[in-house]
Amino acid sequence: MAQPTNTFDTYDAKGIREDLSDIIYSITPDDTPFYSACKKTKATQRKHEWQTDSLRNSAVNAHIEGGDTSAQEPTATVRLDNLTQIFKNATIVSDTLQSVNAAGRKEEMAYQMVKTAREQKLDIEKALFANQAKVDGNSTTARQLAGLGAWIKTNVEKGAGGANPTGDGSDARTDGTDTAFDQTKFDSVMQSIWTNGGEPDRVYLSPFQMNKALSFTGNNNQRSAVQAGDEKVVKSLAVYVTPWGTVEFVPSRENRSDDVYILQNDMFATAILRPTKSTELAKTGDNSHRQVVTELTLCVKNEASSGLVADNTTSD
Repeated sequence: MAQPTNTFDTYDAKGIREDLSDIIYSITPDDTPFYSACKKTKATQRKHEWQTDSLRNSAVNAHIEGGDTSAQEPTATVRLDNLTQIFKNATIVSDTLQSVNAAGRKEEMAYQMVKTAREQKLDIEKALFANQAKVDGNSTTARQLAGLGAWIKTNVEKGAGGANPTGDGSDARTDGTDTAFDQTKFDSVMQSIWTNGGEPDRVYLSPFQMNKALSFTGNNNQRSAVQAGDEKVVKSLAVYVTPWGTVEFVPSRENRSDDVYILQNDMFATAILRPTKSTELAKTGDNSHRQVVTELTLCVKNEASSGLVADNTTSD
């Protein structure tokens, strides 16, 4: 039915207040499973150091009755280190924007600082997973921590042409030819970790590799079930049980998609020199300027406790 003549409606009226929701919606993920799982320790210098040790190989150990006893040659501990990396982000907000009535937040700077801190946390997660060597830095070069890729060398399945790092954070691993991630490669690394004394409990992998893991024999079908109450199909792979240990699969968005890390979590820590802190910077004009700074490094207590299935294809 047509509108009566001379009807005054919202299309004609002026001064109607806007209908802007007072909630800001964001679905950007900010979970950092590896960084969150790492034990937090204190660093007191930009170079954080620790030591590792290992037992000698076992022997039958038979001796002549009444014979003299000779001491075996002791083995020195290995001294390792990593460098703290400075994570820094800043925001400048005009004083006018600080004063206006904005929807979804009481104060623009406070909102931006919370957002910046969340973004920086993702940067830290990416650096911890990175295949990058440590960089000491100087007055013109930023210091960098050695990420996981520069440490894991003992228990690795890699593609043709790939090369493991030295294992002390001084160099990154060399990527090889990608092949599909499968159960055989995964079980091989699990066995190698067990042989070297590790007790892995977590696997960090991309969503694509997680889907590959769902097809592992003995898990996918057993983990799929129908709940009687709501007839909902459940398809998940929370844990994977092998003769070499039981591990939990944790999808991660920040590790490289072609890397699958099998870790003993208590063998990793983040040594924090400066905890995350928001600081007001000098006022240089009609604005407010703040920064968020975190300084930390990755401590790999003993890389032989964990492993890596490297060089996996990232698409079908």
